[in-house]
Amino acid sequence: MTQNCEDTVTPEVLAEMVIMGTGTSIGVPVVGCRCSVCLSDNPRNRRMRSGVLIRTPQGEMIIDAGPELRMQLVRERATLIRAAIFTHSHADHIMGIDDLRIFGFQLDDSVPLYCEEGVEEQIRQTFSYAFSDPSTHAHKYAAPRLRFERITEGQDFSLLGLDIRTIRLKHGELPILGFRIGNVAFCTDVSTIPADSREQLRNLDVLVLNTLRHKPHPTHLHLDAALNLIRQLQPRQAYLTHMSHELDYDELLKELPPNVAPAYDGLRIAISK
Repeated sequence: MTQNCEDTVTPEVLAEMVIMGTGTSIGVPVVGCRCSVCLSDNPRNRRMRSGVLIRTPQGEMIIDAGPELRMQLVRERATLIRAAIFTHSHADHIMGIDDLRIFGFQLDDSVPLYCEEGVEEQIRQTFSYAFSDPSTHAHKYAAPRLRFERITEGQDFSLLGLDIRTIRLKHGELPILGFRIGNVAFCTDVSTIPADSREQLRNLDVLVLNTLRHKPHPTHLHLDAALNLIRQLQPRQAYLTHMSHELDYDELLKELPPNVAPAYDGLRIAISK
């Protein structure tokens, strides 16, 4: 029997995406909570704040910089972060920016931050010391070396050998960005996806999409809404992220269709064309 040649072709792997954090803005376990998920011994119920590490032949970059960034990068044995991309400027996505300080020293150059104008404004306000006159610093290592690279909705840009597409998403009323890199898309903190953006999320091998809990929420997808979007977009595989302590990993897995699974901290995804 002749085998279809398409079945034997292995897509060229361009990079690796590591999901560094799958938790909500307060993380899981929640401080002081005694629910079954927060007390669980299952390591997949331990969720740091949202973040992604991308490894390419030309180096490493991150999407978002949450409060546990240093611990996440140490855990994943990252070596040298050459750039950061941002979905939006909420605290759980930017408060680890100072942890990029070491990489500016190692590069002897500023670390580029790829973001929209409003995100830049918030980062400049929150980390004002990083953008002050260097002559006012106590020593040359006192502040991170950073610079901004403007990205906009629907833009394609290249970074470390990868072509990246920005995709407009809505986080309640706040416009934010998702990113498609080859056959993989990362969309977190979504409540709705505009029709034009949905067209850019078709024919995916992997979709990473947020799912906060079972009950509806004003600024995040809940489980039924996320599954409905996945049915519409039809990725070959979907992973759920940005999950609260209301979702137990094993119990959630039992509820999901075969091509959907909860993500977990440390999940690795191959990025192909």
